[in-house]
Amino acid sequence: MASKNQTLGEFIIENQSSFKYTSGELSRLINSIRLAAKVVNHEVNKAGLVDIIGAAGDTNIQGEDQQKLDVYANDKFIQTLINRNIVCGIASEEEDDFIAINSQDENNQNKYVVLIDPLDGSSNIDVNVSVGTIFSIYRRVTPVGTPVQLEDFLQKGSQQVAAGYVIYGTSTMLVYTTGHGVNGFTLNPAIGSYYLSHPNMQFPEDGKIYSVNEGNYIHFPQGVKDYIKYCQEEEGDRPYTSRYIGSLVSDFHRNMIKGGIYMYPKSSKNSNGKLRLLYECNPMAFLAEQANGKASDGFQRILDIEPTELHQRVPFFCGSKNMVEKAEEFMRKA
Repeated sequence: MASKNQTLGEFIIENQSSFKYTSGELSRLINSIRLAAKVVNHEVNKAGLVDIIGAAGDTNIQGEDQQKLDVYANDKFIQTLINRNIVCGIASEEEDDFIAINSQDENNQNKYVVLIDPLDGSSNIDVNVSVGTIFSIYRRVTPVGTPVQLEDFLQKGSQQVAAGYVIYGTSTMLVYTTGHGVNGFTLNPAIGSYYLSHPNMQFPEDGKIYSVNEGNYIHFPQGVKDYIKYCQEEEGDRPYTSRYIGSLVSDFHRNMIKGGIYMYPKSSKNSNGKLRLLYECNPMAFLAEQANGKASDGFQRILDIEPTELHQRVPFFCGSKNMVEKAEEFMRKA
């Protein structure tokens, strides 16, 4: 039975048997993510003091301005994962292509690939709003000992062996799953350890919050417009509350605790939606399903989508089961 004063390290060791591969590998993987997150957290917390906020002057592959802190977080996560010699490949939302890593040790060729959004919601850094890191872990499908290939990364979300996020907010939390429920750990900055603070996190089946950028309402498909109108009607326990932070990690985290739906539909501006399947939607969908929630593109389960490219985008509806199903119903009708 997990106790509240259990550290992340102790929790991983105690729950090793629930991970169907070798326990040491998973511990090292989660540990390297935990370590990098601690370093990034330190920088995020002093972002206003030093010249690290603002645009870096480059744009990433999606054509978005890269924040200096984006670049920093990207470098830190890649560096930490490479140094710990635990993964054979990394794909990052900030990199055009995946990075193949040659294992230093002939006898212990690495078997995992990590896909990462190093700093989600980075446009919020300058205004001191919560940002986060999202990660997704797969076992490679090509032979161990050979360089990783694109197909190692283009796996369906249902193949993930672990996924999670770090939220850099009023407190820093690491939330993750290995397919046996979702647990949240809060960083005690005084001693630098993460403690189990939110065991067995669950989405309430129903919620009263809808999270969507209503400024894009005019561009949304009819089904989404109809669902938003439904959320605003005065009937039963409606109207619902509208809450939209614009950091996926923060919106997801709040809705998981309080009950709600997060939507980033396709629009006439973004015909495939804006969120990335591999770096954002798959890991969040895995967490949602493990926490009794649901995630779809409006018509089909996110985790069943067959990826065709590294930076593929999909529409995203995620959160309390009944709310997502209701939104899907409106999508089908329209």
